[in-house]
Amino acid sequence: MTQGADELDSLVRKRIRALRVAQGWSLEELAVRAGLSQSTLSRIENGQRRLALDQLVTLARALDTTLDQLVETAADDVVYHPVVDTAHGLMRWPVRAEPGMTVVRRHMTDPPPDDPSRMRAHPGREWLVVLSGTATLLLGNRRLRVETDQAAEFPTMLPHAIGAEGGPCEILGIFDRDARRGHERGDEAGQDASAAT
Repeated sequence: MTQGADELDSLVRKRIRALRVAQGWSLEELAVRAGLSQSTLSRIENGQRRLALDQLVTLARALDTTLDQLVETAADDVVYHPVVDTAHGLMRWPVRAEPGMTVVRRHMTDPPPDDPSRMRAHPGREWLVVLSGTATLLLGNRRLRVETDQAAEFPTMLPHAIGAEGGPCEILGIFDRDARRGHERGDEAGQDASAAT
């Protein structure tokens, strides 16, 4: 085998074991699910048996993954920098595995708007977690307090806005493609970016 093939072989074996352990399964449990003997599975994980394509397909199914994911090696550009939007106090990171999804980090000092007409509604879903401080999430007719390490997830067709409560707070939000577009359109229209998530 070439060095690249040896590295892939080792990676696949480690991945099989890691996925098995993550599921909380013993060698015996995965062997039963995959229709393999426990000794065969043990030798596959330990590098004492050659990896066969039919066994990899069976193992991928048993581990609730795909063959492509099991043998994937692309790990280029694992670490990258955010796009900084200083005008709105945001840092944005695209989620490369899910085109259209964006992660946003925001430091907020202002409370949410008192005027319900400044709340936004648009297609999509948002998820956020408060990293520090306390945030107030206005969601439809509800006023929710979201504290450090608490998360919220909601459909953005509900009118919504978020702001700091009792001092600065920092949030990390994940927007699907539609939610991100809704916020970009709102910013272009001149709406106050601090008024919405």
